[in-house]
Amino acid sequence: MRCHLYGETVSDSYHTLLLLRHAKSDYPAGVADHERPLAPRGIREAALAGDWLRAHAPAVDAVLCSTATRTRQTLERTRIDAPTEFVDRLYDATPGVVIDEINGVASRFDHEVNTLLVIGHEPTMSAVSLGLATAEGSNSSAAERISEKFPTSSVAVLRTGQGWDQLALNGATLVTFHVPR
Repeated sequence: MRCHLYGETVSDSYHTLLLLRHAKSDYPAGVADHERPLAPRGIREAALAGDWLRAHAPAVDAVLCSTATRTRQTLERTRIDAPTEFVDRLYDATPGVVIDEINGVASRFDHEVNTLLVIGHEPTMSAVSLGLATAEGSNSSAAERISEKFPTSSVAVLRTGQGWDQLALNGATLVTFHVPR
């Protein structure tokens, strides 16, 4: 299977990692951070992120999602229909924890995962995106935009020839970065 991502052909010989920051959340009084829901803008932008993913990225084979309410609602609004694991460790995670969870994908899912969507939080999503991206071959404009800001509902797309269990720092190519608005 081949898919076109901004003019590049992405084939099954590569794994595609989609890093999505949750959509804009609300701040209701008396609600703990983990339980904060999406704001009206977040509901709209999560749907736009899902539309973009379906139009531009390979079909998602599996999802790792933080257990926070806003990440769960982001996934729901994207309308991405793939086997999903809700992972408590992704809430308030360090970049190393996120990479560790990605490394364990084969043990979480009983099918081949060529395209993995991870839904998490900042500042971790930007740190993982930039940490995994190789200096050579990555989209430098996308890397610069990520280093400036990784807004809510944004998606970083990385590609690697390595298995998920082998993915490490500087182990992927940053293909693009999209901010749905």
